[in-house]
Amino acid sequence: MSVHSERLAEVVAATVEVAAESGSAGAFTGEVAQALAAVVGKVADRAVDAAELSGFVSGWQEAIEAVGEDASEGAQVVRMSSWGTMSGGGSSSGNSGGSSSGNDSSPPRVR
Repeated sequence: MSVHSERLAEVVAATVEVAAESGSAGAFTGEVAQALAAVVGKVADRAVDAAELSGFVSGWQEAIEAVGEDASEGAQVVRMSSWGTMSGGGSSSGNSGGSSSGNDSSPPRVR
């Protein structure tokens, strides 16, 4: 059982105890039930979030270990100029012949 599951089980057990004591005292109402359910829900949400994060981290670590030492050689950064900074901007430079209306909306060609 994981730490998160154990914590959730402890909170649920404590909540049941409080509900039982409240019922024995004649003070168990719908509002008490809602409050106890909200406590269990919040702890469960936190446990699930922590378990997902833990699972992601361990899975990521396993993936990196599987790749081994070659991981640094496989990563490459390629810089690309943005669409707005390419020369042309609708001009007809480079077009020999044909009609050019100045409304060339095709993406620039990379050579």
